[in-house]
Amino acid sequence: MLPSKEFFEGVALKKCVSATYNRMQVILAPHILYTRHDEMHVDAVTVEREGEPPREFKLGTFKLSGLKDVSVEERQFEPYDLFDATAEKYQGTTLMAVEA
Repeated sequence: MLPSKEFFEGVALKKCVSATYNRMQVILAPHILYTRHDEMHVDAVTVEREGEPPREFKLGTFKLSGLKDVSVEERQFEPYDLFDATAEKYQGTTLMAVEA
């Protein structure tokens, strides 16, 4: 079972989501859920990695099947300035995206 419910909630309510990714604890600000090659993906900003802020904030792509121990945090986030839900890569594949 994929952790999509938590990511749908995170996108809809602009709440961060914590997860384990590549055996590291991360806190993500999920911006959009979409499908690629019949698999669900989320583009999200990494807010914390192993308890530390990243060197730079940027939108990254995560395959939902690679995210474990997922839970919604109470921490809210503001949409990333450079996020564009109308970008070509999302056309016809978007399941849900944050509203600015």
